[in-house]
Amino acid sequence: MRQAEKGERFDVAEACDTSVSYLYQLAGRHRYASARMAKRLEEATGRVAEDSEGRLAAVPRRSRVRFPEIFD
Repeated sequence: MRQAEKGERFDVAEACDTSVSYLYQLAGRHRYASARMAKRLEEATGRVAEDSEGRLAAVPRRSRVRFPEIFD
C-alpha cells in the first residue's frame, strides 16, 4: 500500500468493491479478508501491478485471510 500511488489505491478499492480504508486495515493485518475479498484483491492488485512496470507486486490471496489453507 505504501508504494502504491493514490489513484492506484483507489482503483484497487473500486475493483474490490470496498474502501481504501479497509484495504489499509487488511495491509496492517488489523482485519482479515473473506475468501471472496482475498480473490478479488489478488486479481485487482495483479492488474495494477502489471500497469506499474514492476514497481508493485500482486497481493497473494493466501496472505490476507485468517486461514490460508482454505485455498489448498
